[in-house]
Amino acid sequence: MEKEAAASGAGLPGDEGEEGERSAEEPVVSLAEVLAESEELEKEARAVLGGSDHERCSYSQGAVKRQALYACSTCTPPGEDPAGICLACSYECHGTHKLFELYTKRNFRCDCGNSKFKNLQCKLLPEKAMVNPANKYNDNFFGLYCVCKRPYPDPDDEIPDEMIQCIVCEDWFHGRHLGAIPPDSGDFHEMVCQACMDRCPFLWAYAFTDSRHANIRCGCLSFAVHTVTKVTPAAEDQVVLNVEETEEIKKENGIDNQIKTEEEKAAHNNEPSTSSASECSEQTVKKEESTCRFQELKAKQYVQKNRATFWPHNWRSKLCTCKECMKMYCDLEVPFLTEECDTVLAYENKGTSDQEADRRDPLMDTLSSMNRVQQVELISEYNDLKTELTDYLRRFANDGTVVKREDIQQFFEEFQSRKRRRTDRMQYYCS
Repeated sequence: MEKEAAASGAGLPGDEGEEGERSAEEPVVSLAEVLAESEELEKEARAVLGGSDHERCSYSQGAVKRQALYACSTCTPPGEDPAGICLACSYECHGTHKLFELYTKRNFRCDCGNSKFKNLQCKLLPEKAMVNPANKYNDNFFGLYCVCKRPYPDPDDEIPDEMIQCIVCEDWFHGRHLGAIPPDSGDFHEMVCQACMDRCPFLWAYAFTDSRHANIRCGCLSFAVHTVTKVTPAAEDQVVLNVEETEEIKKENGIDNQIKTEEEKAAHNNEPSTSSASECSEQTVKKEESTCRFQELKAKQYVQKNRATFWPHNWRSKLCTCKECMKMYCDLEVPFLTEECDTVLAYENKGTSDQEADRRDPLMDTLSSMNRVQQVELISEYNDLKTELTDYLRRFANDGTVVKREDIQQFFEEFQSRKRRRTDRMQYYCS
């Protein structure tokens, strides 16, 4: 959300009588609000970048589990082979080009300068393989999204709609094209699109859409966030997997406590990881379960629909990790679903924590290069400036008035003047 700071507030010549009326109509924000918004935007930027290095090409790291990615429409326009570039290459090699921001893709290696770029050599790492065969691409690399294959933002689409990323195929979808009305943004953590639900039907056993359990959360068998189904001809087609009603009730009571106990363990052991890829992989190696949870859930009655599904936080820890299920995930190319560190939330948390730790105070950098006398003098000057500026701005806050550019310029002019007077009065003696 964009906010506008108030203009200078000084009227044009002859407009003094209208100044009060205009000031009342102009949007005004306080300095504290501006600083708070700036800090929030900076925090969001750190989260989106996920700790990606803006100076070094990520190619040498191989297929990075998650990183900020871009596609260059200037170098690889529609009709050419799709390609993705890392954050550092977007700055150094494509700074003046038209780029598509892809947010994040999993297990991707930077393509910048390889054979897909006809007239460009990577400035950061010129020696690269011709192609990266393990990379996966979709229409996002040409700025097209969703089943409608439209750009975002779409100049021809006047319907306001939120774009949601599928955690399996990593494409972005309009909320109205998911076959179901999405829950409020705070009520779900991840989404799996309709096509990916068709490709991974085992997820329906975990979604468990039996209406009798619609209000029961993860303590029972209902792991997905329930939504209102959008009735369309395609969405009316359902596959109902039936079992005996008496068997369902008997088994449900038997596994409810087991799943609840496993949930408590998962809540303690499976918080989103912000560690390295190797550490995260170790965390996903779980003790083999004595029984297959998926087979137990599959014995229940559930409805398989043609729509997307929405999942709560930490739902991945509910997935069975027995040998048979892990083989099924690998065959479907979705073993990452068992890894909490694969989530976008873990990626964003890593970016926030890493960059907070790496941010250095410029004052401390300057101090480290000085001798002790210079350090004392600089700290003294800094404290004087900080104290006087705080006192100066407090007057505006107390009066509820807007700080204008002229006010800041006046402060520094007066501060420099006072500093010169203090320096002129100082006398130096030689011993």
